[in-house]
Amino acid sequence: MTEQTANAENGRAPVIRTVGLRKLYTTEEVETTALDNVNLEIAEGEFAAIMGPSGCGKSTLLNLLGLLDNPTEGEYWLLDEEVATYSERLRANLRKGTIGFVFQSFNLINELTVHENVELPLLYMGMPAAERKQRVRSILDHMQITHREKHFPLQLSGGQQQRVAVARALVAEPKLVLADEPTGNLDSRHGDEVMEMLTEMNKNGTTVVMVTHSPAYADYAHRIIHLFDGKIVSENIERDQEAS
Repeated sequence: MTEQTANAENGRAPVIRTVGLRKLYTTEEVETTALDNVNLEIAEGEFAAIMGPSGCGKSTLLNLLGLLDNPTEGEYWLLDEEVATYSERLRANLRKGTIGFVFQSFNLINELTVHENVELPLLYMGMPAAERKQRVRSILDHMQITHREKHFPLQLSGGQQQRVAVARALVAEPKLVLADEPTGNLDSRHGDEVMEMLTEMNKNGTTVVMVTHSPAYADYAHRIIHLFDGKIVSENIERDQEAS
């Protein structure tokens, strides 16, 4: 049974669907194919891990899925909306409140406090101040980092910074979270904590797509998608997920 068939039979709507997705990078001397004919469907509530060697196109694919870039060719449907040719303005508007990002390097703003970093997506959404305050306090409580809300990122450990990054990704209650090597800069204990947080948000209904080099962390996912030379070469689906 394919993942698409399983999703259809379970009545789960696709959050992501790509058809013939290609991404080329061209200079005066050479043309590089980063992604080549990627056909992918990820259902609502799924946790998918993307694996492959360095340079195989994992981060490129995640950037396209996150509307940080446009494909060279092909279709990209996000929540039943064809977005492959959207302008940056339209992509930015769609990202607000729809997609949360967790990066390997945390990407926190050092000049802002923990509270202000987490609040930032809500400011972009134009949310009223009282609701912003309540949302930020709630997610910081959930991530057990409220006691650090007035600290700056450089005053935190790596694990604490990644907790803040996860809080920022979740505060707007996005339908989709994209995580690019979220444990890459962490020791095993803090890496395990981040994976537990991603698993919990997925159990609460958030669709998660994660790029990772770690087979152990990929096993947290429902499905493992293997990329090689810009192509999907295989997929592993957990038996209990396939049968559910």
